[in-house]
Amino acid sequence: MARVVRFHRHGGPEVLRIDEVQVAPPGRGEVRIRVKALGLNRAEALLRAGNYIETATLPSGLGLEAAGLVEAIGDDVSGFALGDAVSIVPPISMVRWPAYGELVTYPAELVVKIPPGLGFEEAAATWMQYLTAYGALVDVARLGRGEFVVITAASSSVGLAAIQIANRIGAVPIAVTRTSAKSPALREAGAAHVIASADEDLQIRLEQIAGPNGVRVVLDAVGGPAFVPLTSAMAPGGILIEYGGLSPEPTPFPLASVLSKTLTLRGYLVHEIVRDPARLAAAKTFILDGLAAGALKPVIARTFRFDEIVEAHRFLESSAQFGKIVVTV
Repeated sequence: MARVVRFHRHGGPEVLRIDEVQVAPPGRGEVRIRVKALGLNRAEALLRAGNYIETATLPSGLGLEAAGLVEAIGDDVSGFALGDAVSIVPPISMVRWPAYGELVTYPAELVVKIPPGLGFEEAAATWMQYLTAYGALVDVARLGRGEFVVITAASSSVGLAAIQIANRIGAVPIAVTRTSAKSPALREAGAAHVIASADEDLQIRLEQIAGPNGVRVVLDAVGGPAFVPLTSAMAPGGILIEYGGLSPEPTPFPLASVLSKTLTLRGYLVHEIVRDPARLAAAKTFILDGLAAGALKPVIARTFRFDEIVEAHRFLESSAQFGKIVVTV
């Protein structure tokens, strides 16, 4: 038996329960892991609330990231040994492969050995944020040295990962946050420029920073009315990659800017990278090399205990976090 987090009805953090369940041995091509730490993501709060792109079958587990020790290995699995320290690449389905538990089983292709010098907490805070940012900026947008890139929701784990990746490849990250309260921390995290959208005119500030050529790449997690100033400040042929939808307000279609500048507005999910073995292999190499070089370093906002999963989800839905929330098991 092992303890796992599940919800038996949709709702707020209070619906999360810790249940005792029987964990089956790993099947062919699978690895079972004794979990030491979990990384929390907004997608998990959306699944719990019934607002995610995936539909839960109740009672449902949840979770996309974990790190721990290999406890059992199924048939036809090579490259792992009992006791290896590993972390998890986010699966396509967290309903099928939930991470919130003392024992979890995953396909071997989603299991990665933790590089030397990285602890369980940092390892559990790695793959969702860096895969998301890498896939958008490097794989899709082909962001290059010297280019400006706008990163909204910049204090989120993906936002901070995007800042680090932009710096890694020599681009110029422009962090957009709601108020100036997090501006000093964002500059310390590597943002070349910080814009507080509630205090400054977003379009004017972007035009001042990027100049007449505009910004070619925008990584946005918010949507909403900001689409208008963002696209107005973009360069001809630019690309806006949308991976979230945090704004509760409608998102207007900026027809004039899209037509006059031949812009690309593109939805993006990290699943694009995870389901493509070649793209995933390239992403793993980039991220592991960046971790080894110290250029990529997960920022942990706060750590909770497994028994505090409800409190951890409440904090996840607050605006206080700066980086990743981790739960130790």
